[in-house]
Amino acid sequence: MSIQEKAIQEFREFFGGEPDELVRAPGRVNLIGEHTDYNGGFVLPMAINRSMVMAIRYRGDQKVKLMSADFHQTASFDLDDFSYQKPHWVEYIKGVAHNLKQRNLPLKGWEGVMMGDVPRGSGLSSSAALELAAAKAFSEVSNFPWDPVDMAVVGQEAENNWVGVNCGIMDQMISACGQEGHAYLLDCRSLEGKHVPLPEGVKVVILDTGTRRGLVDSAYNERRQQCEEAAAFFGVELLRDVEPETFFAKADALSELTRKRARHVITEDQRTLEAAEVMAAGNAERLGILMNESHDSLRDDFEVSNDALNEIVMLSRSEPGCLGARMTGAGFGGCAVALVRSESVEAFTKNVMAKYQRETVSEPAVYVTEATQGACRLEK
Repeated sequence: MSIQEKAIQEFREFFGGEPDELVRAPGRVNLIGEHTDYNGGFVLPMAINRSMVMAIRYRGDQKVKLMSADFHQTASFDLDDFSYQKPHWVEYIKGVAHNLKQRNLPLKGWEGVMMGDVPRGSGLSSSAALELAAAKAFSEVSNFPWDPVDMAVVGQEAENNWVGVNCGIMDQMISACGQEGHAYLLDCRSLEGKHVPLPEGVKVVILDTGTRRGLVDSAYNERRQQCEEAAAFFGVELLRDVEPETFFAKADALSELTRKRARHVITEDQRTLEAAEVMAAGNAERLGILMNESHDSLRDDFEVSNDALNEIVMLSRSEPGCLGARMTGAGFGGCAVALVRSESVEAFTKNVMAKYQRETVSEPAVYVTEATQGACRLEK
């Protein structure tokens, strides 16, 4: 049974009757371009075939009532009078509602069941999938036009200003704007993007180490501050505006730590732009090399990897058919991503899982994924 069918079944059991609409928003994996988003730079994510699904039904009042099939919990709030209460999954939805109201969009109440198969805390953006699914639900029920870029900003604002996670725009943008068979090169300052076709003959494999990080409590905000300090040294607002030549000419004047952080961001932007070019040209081998370089920079200069991520990346790279592998997401745990020749995928996943389990006494989860459409209404 698909996740859509399960959501409908749960709706029938909890609310009775049939849902009026079914909406979906995907998680994402970032192929390259890590910790560049909040520096105004470039990222290259793709929407994956793991998502948040909501089966919803219109209400005649201003109440929003939800049942999470994953947590076996219910929550509700009134659109005319609500506020932040405590850390809870419903706050993401309340944050979306708040920012939609800030845009003077007329919101109507609804009830629904939500269910997701994006692993939480894995770095695959389960929170962005939740935010964009909620925004799509409000759009369907309240009948306001769907603008994917603006709805991505709504999701980011909800996470930044309501939930309190200082994330960049990438996760919400790809969850809103994904296209089947393509990654998405996003300029995180202008919010301009273009879809880039994935090379033929390869598969994207996500490797979940099973280690988890709390983004709010991690060193994420510390890294942002270090990047801001580096940008101030160069007299620019964002590190994206520092050319590599300028950086290397003046880098010795920075403290060692700040220099390492800035070097990662500035070189990662260059790798990401090149990655989009070689993808469009079908050069999977060069894309794999750039992914390897990205991980090494994240490990050594930005220092956001961990032992589990390094282990699974090294095991992946040692397998025949693997063109490149890197950690993906904010770091400190979560997932790696590998580019693998299609004919080698079965042996790759089997061998990496066995070796990782033997080396770490932990069992990874492995997902051979596809690039999918962004937030959308589904046919029931």
